Amino acid sequence: MKKLLCAAVAALALGAFAPGAQAKKVTIALIPGLTTDAFYITMHKGAQAAADALGDTLTFQGAPDFNPVTQVPVLDAVIARHPDVILIAATDKVQLVQPLKKAVDAGIKVIIVDSFIGDGHYQTGSGDADFPLSYVASDNTMGGEIAARALAKSIGDKGKVYISNVKPGISSTDQREEGFKLEMKNHPGITVLQTQFNDNDANKAASQLQSVLARNSDLAGVFGANLFSALGAANGVKQAGAIGKVKVAAFDAPTDVVPLLKSGSIEIAIAQHPAEIGYFAVVSAHAVMNDQSIPTLIGTGFTVMTKDNIDDPMVSKYLYSN
Repeated sequence: MKKLLCAAVAALALGAFAPGAQAKKVTIALIPGLTTDAFYITMHKGAQAAADALGDTLTFQGAPDFNPVTQVPVLDAVIARHPDVILIAATDKVQLVQPLKKAVDAGIKVIIVDSFIGDGHYQTGSGDADFPLSYVASDNTMGGEIAARALAKSIGDKGKVYISNVKPGISSTDQREEGFKLEMKNHPGITVLQTQFNDNDANKAASQLQSVLARNSDLAGVFGANLFSALGAANGVKQAGAIGKVKVAAFDAPTDVVPLLKSGSIEIAIAQHPAEIGYFAVVSAHAVMNDQSIPTLIGTGFTVMTKDNIDDPMVSKYLYSN
């Protein structure tokens, strides 16, 4: 289904907006979760590629940290410039609803990327967060399930594990945690300990790993639900001298993950395809401004990375780069 949705959106770009067609040129603003993360930088590259192909104007503006307190002023500034479409990775599924309604009230189209507002289901006619036209993202619940299966296999389907997460209320990481716990119900030999929230601080995630290990000498694994959680957990494992004893499953895959995979600090990394998210979001924005319909949900894929396949160009091309 995801491939079909992506193919449908791509067809809009290749068909409805073929050379010679009198398509309206669109102004688009991409507001990431934060500007310094390789995931969003890679998303920007994909979005820019689509904008260049379609002749649209794309701006990229965000805050340096993943926080609604700093994201909302950026959103307000973007609304004041009145682009045709705003693409945004919402830093909180509740706190961004009203600020984004201001955009809609100003006549700006809104498409959600990566992390959603409300429940992620749009144009249903119900709920106060129903107004975005589409949600373009990885299936984060599935990503959590994939991570759980891989981690369970690597620890021999037994032992204690926990989730290192950012904080409650972020749709994408909430869903990854949900998917991980859901899949672990199929592994009765594994006990899932209490989730540790690190506020997107890798140093805090490292300290938490060591504290959990001190209380549970039989700790076998940890799932880092985002980049900083995973890198922090991996560093905590290294500092504790527990490489090989405590396996780390990482969600997200910047180039920094390669030496960690090869050294064994990280057992497996689940790479999203952020360039595809950016690309299809821009194509969708172009489509709606040219009176085309788009799917309300556009899913992109994953690539599972390990030390055994990371040197394969068909795998490594999905690493996030600055």
